[in-house]
Amino acid sequence: MLGLNAQIIAVAVLIVTYIVLFLEKLNRAVAVLLGTSVLILCGILSQETAVAAIDFNTLALLSGMMIIVGIAEKSGMFQYLAIGATRIVRASPRGILIVLTVITAVLSALLDNVTTVLLIVPVTFQIARNLKLSPYPYLMVEIFASNIGGTATLIGDPPNILIGSALNLSFMDFVRELLPLVFLNLILLVLVCDRFVGRKLQATTEDKELLLSVRPKDMITNQRLLLKSGFVLIIVLAGFIGAEYLRVQNGTIALFGAALMLWFYTEGDEHGLRDQKVEDAFSLVDWTTIFFFIGLFAIVFALETTGTLEILGNKLIRLTQNSVEKATFYVLWISAILSAFIDNIPFVATMIPTLKSMEASMGGREVMMPVWWALAVGSCFGGNGSLIAASANVIVAGMASKENERISFAKFLMFGLPVMFVSVGIATLYFYYKYNM
Repeated sequence: MLGLNAQIIAVAVLIVTYIVLFLEKLNRAVAVLLGTSVLILCGILSQETAVAAIDFNTLALLSGMMIIVGIAEKSGMFQYLAIGATRIVRASPRGILIVLTVITAVLSALLDNVTTVLLIVPVTFQIARNLKLSPYPYLMVEIFASNIGGTATLIGDPPNILIGSALNLSFMDFVRELLPLVFLNLILLVLVCDRFVGRKLQATTEDKELLLSVRPKDMITNQRLLLKSGFVLIIVLAGFIGAEYLRVQNGTIALFGAALMLWFYTEGDEHGLRDQKVEDAFSLVDWTTIFFFIGLFAIVFALETTGTLEILGNKLIRLTQNSVEKATFYVLWISAILSAFIDNIPFVATMIPTLKSMEASMGGREVMMPVWWALAVGSCFGGNGSLIAASANVIVAGMASKENERISFAKFLMFGLPVMFVSVGIATLYFYYKYNM
């Protein structure tokens, strides 16, 4: 097009799209779909390659969990959890911030951060409404905690899944190597957020007493649906934990859970009511978020097909000069910075063959393992860098928008980038001392 290089066009489309997202002049789904359309019209992508670029496992996971969580919420499950959580800390807004931060990080490690925020965010809105507080600070901290916590395990974040699969790493390999680092970052996150945010959160004594007077069981609106929802959630969560042994992807597990939930939800209903309830359940899916991911996958895939990401990988090889120490820190920081603005899934997928090609000249895989852990940490921690850097961030933003609590791209950067840089700084020291660099 106009004699321009394909790489220039792909990078230009990416930059313009991110500027539009930053300025919030268009809906985020519209912005990325327009960018994808431009790439197709320019011949950078065909319709077939654009569709092939979509990570349907991610979309299946998102859609399935949205349906499961949406139906479960109708039983009063999350209201029950909200009231129970407030009782633990006597309805203290400050205590609730700490509890939700820790719970989010732990669940993000045991499950995955997308599923976790889908479960935690409805609880957060319920608590905030009852205490007449803005959910905004809680949502921000939960995003940070989900990306930090998800770094700890194989299934916690998609980049870990890709790396673990490529290297045949186990669940416990990630736990042994990364759990101490995640724990350090979580403790710091809790202390900082409590110091600068938690102490400023106030609720009236009347609101707290009124909230504490409500019994958790009073929140249950449908006992049978609650039991069915709990059963489905247990099956799905167990499936996520055992996915590496079952050889089934998380998207399949989530869609199976959604189908099972829909069956239980409509069991015994007559034909007309059953179909209406199914249609209502599908309306629970945040389609704006789904189409945002579709466009974003295609735009980033254009960077792959034009060789832009490969060029970055080759530059890394030259920069490291066959030094594992240099490679570790370069990969850590480059992964974090790029993952803050480029979806980390295709980035990690591109980096994996690049790092594999470096293993022979650096002494083999065992010697190169610090570099692989740096890739995992950098890409996961980089998820806190911007609102669109991680799937969990986008999901929370979409759910917040439905509750008229908009999380702006620019404001998120103000808090997210410092969190990312501090986390990666701690990781730098961690790798330096752990591997005697």
